[in-house]
Amino acid sequence: MARGRIRARLRLSSLYTFGCVRPRAEEGDEPHQFTGPGFSRIVQCNQPKLHEKKPLRYCSNYISTTKYNFITFLPKALFEQFRRVANMYFLFTTLLSLTPLSPFTAASMVVPLVFVVGLSMAKEALEDWRRFIQDMKVNMRKASVHKGDGLFGQKPWMKLRVGDVVKVEKDRFFPADLLLLSSSYVDGICYVETMNLDGETNLKVKRAMEVTLPLDDDKMFKDFVGRIRCEDPNPNLYTFVGNLEYDRQVYPLDPNQILLRDSKLRNTTYVYGVVIFTGHDSKVMQNSTRSPSKRSTIEKQMDKIIYILFSLLLLLSFASSIAFADRTEKKMPDWWYMQPFNKSEFYNPKKPALSGLFHLVTALILYGYLIPISLYVSIEVVKVLQAIFINQDIHMFDEDTGTPAQARTSNLNEELGQVDTILSDKTGTLTCNQMDFLKCSIAGNVYGTRASEVELAAAEKMAVDLEGQDPNMNGVDADTSEIELEAINTEQPRKHAIKSFNFEDSRLMKGNWTSEPNSDIILLFFRILSICHTAIPEQNEETGELTYEAESPDEGAFLVAAKEFGFEFCRRTQSSIYVRERYPSYNEPIEREFKILNLLDFTSKRKRMSVIVRDEEGQIFLLCKGADSIIFDRLAKNGRIFEEATTKHLNDYGEAGLRTLALAYKKLEEDEYSSWNCEFVKAKTTIGGDRDALLERLSDIMEKDLTLVGATAVEDKLQKGVPQCIDKLAQAGLKIWVLTGDKMETAINIGFACSLLRQGMKRICISSTNMNTDILAQDPKKAAKENVLLQITNATQMVKLEKDPNAAFALIVDGKTLAYALEDDVKHQFLNLAVGCASVICCRVSPIQKALVTRLVKEGTGKTTLAIGDGANDVGMIQEADIGVGISGVEGMQAVMASDFSIAQFRFLERLLVVHGHWCYKRIAQMICYFFYKNIAFGLTLFYFESFAGFSGQSVYDDWYMLLFNVVLTSLPVISLGVFEQDVSSEICLQFPALYQQGPRNLFFDWHRIFGWMGNGLYSSIIIFFLNILIFYDQPFRESGQTPDRSAVGTTMFTCIIWAVNLQIALTMSHFTWIQHFIVWGSVAGWYLFLLLYGLLPAVHSGDAFRLLIEKLAPAPIYWSTTLLVAVLCNLPYLVHISFQRCFHPMDHHIIQEIKYYKKDVEDRIMWSRERSRARQKTMIGFTARVDAKIRHLKGRFSRKYLSSLGSNIPMSPSGG
Repeated sequence: MARGRIRARLRLSSLYTFGCVRPRAEEGDEPHQFTGPGFSRIVQCNQPKLHEKKPLRYCSNYISTTKYNFITFLPKALFEQFRRVANMYFLFTTLLSLTPLSPFTAASMVVPLVFVVGLSMAKEALEDWRRFIQDMKVNMRKASVHKGDGLFGQKPWMKLRVGDVVKVEKDRFFPADLLLLSSSYVDGICYVETMNLDGETNLKVKRAMEVTLPLDDDKMFKDFVGRIRCEDPNPNLYTFVGNLEYDRQVYPLDPNQILLRDSKLRNTTYVYGVVIFTGHDSKVMQNSTRSPSKRSTIEKQMDKIIYILFSLLLLLSFASSIAFADRTEKKMPDWWYMQPFNKSEFYNPKKPALSGLFHLVTALILYGYLIPISLYVSIEVVKVLQAIFINQDIHMFDEDTGTPAQARTSNLNEELGQVDTILSDKTGTLTCNQMDFLKCSIAGNVYGTRASEVELAAAEKMAVDLEGQDPNMNGVDADTSEIELEAINTEQPRKHAIKSFNFEDSRLMKGNWTSEPNSDIILLFFRILSICHTAIPEQNEETGELTYEAESPDEGAFLVAAKEFGFEFCRRTQSSIYVRERYPSYNEPIEREFKILNLLDFTSKRKRMSVIVRDEEGQIFLLCKGADSIIFDRLAKNGRIFEEATTKHLNDYGEAGLRTLALAYKKLEEDEYSSWNCEFVKAKTTIGGDRDALLERLSDIMEKDLTLVGATAVEDKLQKGVPQCIDKLAQAGLKIWVLTGDKMETAINIGFACSLLRQGMKRICISSTNMNTDILAQDPKKAAKENVLLQITNATQMVKLEKDPNAAFALIVDGKTLAYALEDDVKHQFLNLAVGCASVICCRVSPIQKALVTRLVKEGTGKTTLAIGDGANDVGMIQEADIGVGISGVEGMQAVMASDFSIAQFRFLERLLVVHGHWCYKRIAQMICYFFYKNIAFGLTLFYFESFAGFSGQSVYDDWYMLLFNVVLTSLPVISLGVFEQDVSSEICLQFPALYQQGPRNLFFDWHRIFGWMGNGLYSSIIIFFLNILIFYDQPFRESGQTPDRSAVGTTMFTCIIWAVNLQIALTMSHFTWIQHFIVWGSVAGWYLFLLLYGLLPAVHSGDAFRLLIEKLAPAPIYWSTTLLVAVLCNLPYLVHISFQRCFHPMDHHIIQEIKYYKKDVEDRIMWSRERSRARQKTMIGFTARVDAKIRHLKGRFSRKYLSSLGSNIPMSPSGG
C-alpha cells in the first residue's frame, strides 16, 4: 500500500505532450450539443434504482453467447433438424405410415425418426450447455460496487446496473463500459491494456476530468450524484460523445475518460468509475454477433445427394404406380384370388388411376431405404467420437496451463480438413506479448551472438532439406561445408535466465564495453535506453528487486537491458530520473540524476519519442528513439557516420524477424533550448484547434540534426512453435492472413518473425496516407476511395505482369484503407489482389472489420475459411468464419466461448488441421459414400422384386430384416470406418503436409467419386438380385426337390447383401485394429446369430422365417456357394479399380503406404527425405520458403564457382589450328 501512496503523489500527466493532455473544460471547451437521434441515453450516477423503470430501463450486465435458451431451444433445434432435407422426407413418410397405405407398421417409421432427431437435439443441447457454463464463469466474476453511505461491497458482474459506481483494482478487467472518475494518481490518469479489444500491446493512457478528481476515496461517494447524457449503444471502440452534469455545471466527455469492458487496468492501483453501458450494450458486445448456425461443406453437398436420391425415389415410385395402375386395369380382373371386386379403392380395376395414386404412397414408403435415415444419426455418433479423440489428444495438451484441446461443436469436424484460408489475430495468438532484448548495433558494430527463433528454425529446416541432397552438388566439394557453416552459426544452448533479456556478448557485459572502440558512443546508447521512456519503477518489498511498469513491452525490455549493462533506472520524481550507473567503475555503482526538461512522447503518427534532459554537469541533451526510417531522415550531415553499417544491420535484424528501433541524440546549447522551450510552453497552454499542430511543428524543429548512435533488435516472443506451425501449414497449401489492431510497423515485424514476410519479398503497402492533399481538400471521402482503388489497380497489374516464378508478394493494408476497400464496388478488386499475394497483413483493423474481411474471403472465394484468435475483438471473425478457433489458457475467454474449437497454443493448430482435419474429412467422406452405396445396393433390390411381384407393394424381405439392416447389421462397421480409419499415421501426416490438400481439393467427396460409389451400388444390386433369381429360379433347392419360396430367396439375397457390403468396407479400410476386425466380421456373424434365434421363435412371431436357417438354408450347399459367388462378384470391380489405380495412377497416400509397407523409409533415408521434400506444396511463406531462397542463392553461387574453375582448367588451343 505504501508503494501506491508513493506513486499516487506523481503527476504523471506532466510526462505527456501528446498522449493525454487536453485543455480543461473550464477553460474553454463547450458542452456537446446533441441534435437528432442517437443521443438519448441518460445515466443517473450513483442512483442505479432510477434505471429500473422505463424510459431509463436498460439491459442487464448479463451476457450470453449460447445459440439457445430454455424458451427457444425446442423451436430452434427442431428447425435445425428439419432443415436437413432427409429429415423432412422422413417426417413426410412417417406421417404417411400412419395411413393404411403403408407397407410397414407405423412404429417402424416413427421410432427411428424420433431416435435420430432426439439424439441430434440432445447433442446440440449438451454443446450449448457447455457454452452456458463458460458464460456463467464470466457473469459470476466479482466487482467492487458502491452500496451506499460510502461503503463498497462485492457483487457479480451480471448484477451490475447502469449508474453503479465501481472500484476496479490493478490487473482486473473492467466489468462494463465505465466513465473514469478518479484514480490512484493525483491527476487522475490510469493505464489501460486494450489487447482484448484491438490487439494492441501498448498501454493506453486515460485521464479523468479535473472536476471529479476529489472522488478518490470510498467515503467520497456517500453524497455523489450526477447525470450523464450521451450517445446510444454502438460498436465504435474509438469514439464517445457525451456530457456530464455535475455540481450544477455541464462538462463535455470524450473517449479519454471511457474505460471499455474487457480491457484491463494496468500500472494503476485502483480507479473509480460509473457504469454507462452494460451487457450487450457495451461496445465490445456490440462488436459481436449472435452465435450462427454453421454447416460443413460436406453436409451441404450431402443435401444435394439426397435431392438426387429423392428424384430417383420419385422416378421409381412413379414407374411403380404407373405399372400398378396398368396391371390393376388389365390383369387384375383375371386374378380372381386377389378378390378384385372387393370394395377397395386401393386396387379398383374400374378406377386404375386412383389405385395408381394410392400405390404411389406405398412405393414412396417402400423405396425409402434408398435414403438412409440412420445416416444422420451415424454421422452424429461418429462426429461425437471424433470430438472425444480431439479432446483427448495428448499432443494438443498444454502442460503449462493444463489446458486440453476442445471440440466445442462436433458439427464441423470434417470441415477442419478442407480449410483454404486461415485468418489469424496477432497479439496473444501468434505472440505472447513478451519482448526479449536480443541484439544491438552501436557505432556501426554488431553486438549479440544469439540467434532468434526464426534463424534457428530456418537453420534446422536447411539441415533437414540438405539431408537428401547429393553431397557432390554441382561437382563442388566446398559447398557442403559452407552450407553447414550457415546452420552451425545459429546452434547454441538457449539459456534464458532473465526475463526480457536474452542478450549474450561478453564485449558489452560486466563493464567490458569500456575497452571497446567508441566507448563514448556506447555510453550514450546505454543512457538513451535508461532515460528515454515513461516507465515507473517498482521495488519488491521482500526481495528489493526493481521491476518496471512500462507502456509497452519494448520499453520494459530496454530498461531490463540497460540494467544488465550496468545502467539501472531506479526512481522517478516529478522532474527527474535517477539512474544507478556502474560507470566508470563496474563494481562501484553511482546514482546519477538527470533532470527532465521536456518529454515528447510516442504516438503512432510520430513514430518516435524524445526526452530533453540536463545532466549533472549542466549539459542539455535530446535523446531520441524511433523507427529507423523516421530517425534517418532527421540526421545531421555529420551525424551519419554509422548510417551505412547500421542500415545493413537493421536489414539483417529484419530478416531474423526482430523488431528494430534506431537511437540518436543531439547536444543543445542553453540559449537554443531556452528559446525553443518558451515557444513550446506557449503552445502547450494554447486553447483551440491548432494546439496539436503547433506542438507537432515545434517538436519537428527540435528533433532535427540528430547524430546516430545505433539500433536495438528486440525479439517479439512468439508463442512456442509458431514459425514451425506456420511453415507446416504453408507446406500444406494453406493461405494465412493476419488481421491485427496493432500498428503497421509492429505487424510487419511480426510478419518477419513468423516468416510471413522475408527479405526479397515484394511488399505492397496500400495506405490512406499516400494521397494528394489538394484532391483531398475538395471531397475527402471520394478522393480517398478513388486513391485506394487506384493503388489496388496498380498493384494488381504489377502482380499480373511479374514473370519471375519465384517472386512473392505481400499485401499490407491499414484499417482506414480497409474501410474503403471493403465497400461493395471495391471489395472484389481488393480480394483479387489479396488472393494473388503470398501473404496478407491487415493492420489497425476494428473487430467489425475483422468480421467483414472474413466474410469477404469466405463469400468471395467460395472456399473454407478458419479464423483464430484469443480476445473479445476476435469474436466477430470467429463467428463469421466457416470454422472459429479460440485460444484458451489466456486471460480473456470471449474468443473461446464464441468458437467451434479451442486450443491452448497456436502451434496446436498444425495438428488440429493436418492430422485431425485430414482424418476427419476422409473418414466422413468415405463413410457417407459407403452409406449411399450400401443403401442403393439394398434399396434397388426391392424395386427389382416389385417388377416380379406385379408392383403389388410386397417386400422380398422380412420386416425385421429391413428394420435391422441400417440400425444394427451394417451400422457399427460404418461407424468404425468413421472413427478409426487412418490412411496414414499422424506422424506421416505431419511429415507429408501436402496430403492435407486432398481435403480442399475435395478428392474424396467430389461428384466423380460420389457417382462412382452410386454406380458401384447399382452394379451390386443387379448382381445380388438377378444372380440369385437366376440361380434359384425353377431350381431344386432341397434334397427332396422343392424349389425355394420367397422367404428362402429373400433371406439368401439378404445374406449376400450383408457379406457384400461388409467385404466392401473391409476393402475400403486402410487401417485395421482388432476393433475393426471384431465389428466387421462380428456384424456378419451377428446376422447368422439373429437368423438362428429369430427362426427359433414360435411361428406366430417368426412367420416365414420359422426354423429357416436350420431346416432350409444351412443344409443347402447352394445357399453357401451363392453367398460366396455373389459377394466376390460384387466386390471384384472395386478390387480391380483400386489395383489399377495403385499401379498406374497412385495417389499420394498410396505411395506412402507402399513405402512404409516395404520399410523403405528405414532402409533408404535419403530417398525418404527426398520424397518428403517433393511432397510439400510449393510455398512463398514460412521459413521453408526462406531456406529455399537461400539454397537457390547458394546453388547459384556454387554453380558460378564451379564453371569458373572449369574455365580456368581448360587449356588454350593454339591459334590458327
